[in-house]
Amino acid sequence: MINNEKLKNDISNVGYRHFIGKIFLSLFIISTLIGIIGLIILLIRVGIEGIPWLSTDLINNYPSRKPDEAGLKAALFGSIWLMGLTGLFSIPIGIGAAIYLEEYAPKNKLTSLIEINISNLAGVPSIIYGLLGLSVFVYAIALGRSVLAGSLTMSLLILPIVILASRESIRAVPGTYRDAAYALGASQWDVVRKVVLPAATPGILTGIILGMSRAVGETAPVIAISALVYLRFVPDGPLSRFTVLPIQIYNWVARPQEDFRGLAAAGIIVLLTLLLSMNSIAIFLRNKYQRESEE
Repeated sequence: MINNEKLKNDISNVGYRHFIGKIFLSLFIISTLIGIIGLIILLIRVGIEGIPWLSTDLINNYPSRKPDEAGLKAALFGSIWLMGLTGLFSIPIGIGAAIYLEEYAPKNKLTSLIEINISNLAGVPSIIYGLLGLSVFVYAIALGRSVLAGSLTMSLLILPIVILASRESIRAVPGTYRDAAYALGASQWDVVRKVVLPAATPGILTGIILGMSRAVGETAPVIAISALVYLRFVPDGPLSRFTVLPIQIYNWVARPQEDFRGLAAAGIIVLLTLLLSMNSIAIFLRNKYQRESEE
């Protein structure tokens, strides 16, 4: 009799858990749809307003107070310079730090303190990094308001993201892979270089995509470093002055003329194209390495 009552209670609890599970599943689906629908509406509006303004003049012209003559050339090349140098600094340092912390660093209080601080740095507001870059790179090291100072600041911004994602990917590599390599006589560096990194590359590239995607759209740190919205030249080196697409777009949105709204929408399309092009390369490499690791 007791067993029958227990069985009935278990059956009723299973039905209740399934009911609760369906409710939460519905809430998750609705939340996802709200985000997707909002994004679609935003993209449609940007496309309607911006596509008529897309032209070669938009890419080849410098900023102007006349909408018909205004362009993105200085901001576009500034963004390309900034992203190129940011990736050059942050990717090798981030991956190297992740390899050291996961494969070489001893497990002690100092390592734990470093890990906690890296996790905390990932949540620091971007303007804090901008003020740090302004104090250290612009004034203390005397790099001036240059592309180099901006890229170093952006590198600090995305390094925690790259390190955390790379560490998770390295940690996910099965320990049996390492044991098999050691059993064949491989050194620790050979294991890291030929076994761990190839298997962890897809996840590492995912972290790089997330970090670079955040950097390309950030405005606050660049305003602190560059403070320029009106440039009629493109950067000719790491120590040149610069501006970027988000600042130029904001400047157009803030203007009273209605035509600048269309220019801002066209600038958003160019920024999204740059972002998607950059991410497409990383996604292609990630899928390539993932297929090779599965084979």
